[in-house]
Amino acid sequence: MTEINSLCVYCGSRFGSNENFRLLAGTFGKILAAENIKLVYGGGNVGLMGTIATSTIENGGKVLGIIPSHLHKIEKSHEKITELIVVDNMHQRKRMMFDHSDAFIILPGSIGTLDETIEIITWRQLNLHDKPIILINADNYWDPFLELLDNIVKNEFTVPETLSLFHVVKNPEDVIPLLKKLPEPEIDPKNTLF
Repeated sequence: MTEINSLCVYCGSRFGSNENFRLLAGTFGKILAAENIKLVYGGGNVGLMGTIATSTIENGGKVLGIIPSHLHKIEKSHEKITELIVVDNMHQRKRMMFDHSDAFIILPGSIGTLDETIEIITWRQLNLHDKPIILINADNYWDPFLELLDNIVKNEFTVPETLSLFHVVKNPEDVIPLLKKLPEPEIDPKNTLF
């Protein structure tokens, strides 16, 4: 990709038990700020979500948070980000996050993160978009997910090419160099998504 203006990050609204994941989120926020890439995320000020947003802002970056109204109070929306948009529901949130992003990066998280990850891969499988998707598999967090996908391929519920719809890296420092090597998206999602 020749130009990367914004990245959508899916990650947990909790910290989890591994301190390395908090460090990962903070480091990636610094990288986004240094590269002048806007963070697009779920808008919360809790867990890894809050960590990456705070890190991006504190290092001079820009952050767009998009949160549905029913989570606005539960997740304690981040008050120091560049822009916060409150939408009516989760579907609007997902679509708006998609529209504002050049690529999708997945950090450790729970079932919400897993839901977003599966959905964005599924949309790509259906040729609704061809934006890059990258999992940061820090401390092998995503190994069970990758093993599940291998099992799905083995049992012929999908084709092996499904595994090429996304990329896997170990470290946050690997994300931007990889994105710069990938081809420009060619599909116009405005003509494909609902």
